[in-house]
Amino acid sequence: MPEKGTDDKQGERIAKVMARAGLASRREAEAWIAAGRVAVNGTAIASPALNVTAADRITVDGVPLRARERTRLFRYHKPRGLVTTHSDPEGRPTIFRALPKDLPRLISVGRLDINSEGLLLLTNDGGLARVLELPATGWLRRYRVRALGRVTQDSLDKLRDGVTVAGVRYGPVEATLDREQGANVWLTVGIREGKNREVRKVMEAMGLKVNRLIRVAFGPFELGDIDDGKVAEVPTEELKAKLGPEIVMQAEADFTAPLLEDEPPHRHPGPGRRPEPGIQKRAQKSRLDSGSSLRGSWNDRKKHRRRDRTGGPRPKYPRA
Repeated sequence: MPEKGTDDKQGERIAKVMARAGLASRREAEAWIAAGRVAVNGTAIASPALNVTAADRITVDGVPLRARERTRLFRYHKPRGLVTTHSDPEGRPTIFRALPKDLPRLISVGRLDINSEGLLLLTNDGGLARVLELPATGWLRRYRVRALGRVTQDSLDKLRDGVTVAGVRYGPVEATLDREQGANVWLTVGIREGKNREVRKVMEAMGLKVNRLIRVAFGPFELGDIDDGKVAEVPTEELKAKLGPEIVMQAEADFTAPLLEDEPPHRHPGPGRRPEPGIQKRAQKSRLDSGSSLRGSWNDRKKHRRRDRTGGPRPKYPRA
């Protein structure tokens, strides 16, 4: 076994290898390396400018990097009140602590802020997450929005040319006025860039105060009827078809690798956390792909009131 990674053109950059293993995004992996948390063949490294091969032994906080698993994607119905991060310096609850315990290590495709809810895509493949987050991918992110105030469809149509708010330029916004409800309006909004709090800021520029924001679709993936806090995996064949060959190639997704199962507790520590003992042994598991929902731990003891996915309470009688 070599004593250190190789700096020639063989192998791949270590941050990329860590991301493809589902451990973190490339940016997070680079931060972990700079913090001295990553070692190659027993020697801590300080720079991500290092290529590694399958012969190199990579550890993070002393825990060996797992073998790469088959690329997987999950649809998660994020509830309000959770932050999209592995750990929060303010001590707020996070989605990764609320997820079912039998899931693999996952990272989010983009984020939803603490007061937003709805569809959040989760994957074990950092390369796929990176590609899907890129504005160049151009996938439409669709939201149901309830906002205090009044607006006309003519005013909303002007957003199709893009808008500048507080010096920040936002790309085309597709917005439809669905209905008025008391002092509020319900809108359907579509964006392709996904800048920080983009929908809220654009609506504020229109004189509207968003008080509910539900993401119902991200590209070809829809929230559907997944209940709050629940997760459903996208079957492999469906995932390949919806991603398309160009994204699969760009992300270097791997649909031939095995499915691996961790012994609980299964999650690798995020930034600022240390690993728990007993998570190194893993067993390979072969199973059929399934799109069935997995039970979550968020609000399991509460009774969920079903809601109309178009926003607001479900009507008592079927619509005509």
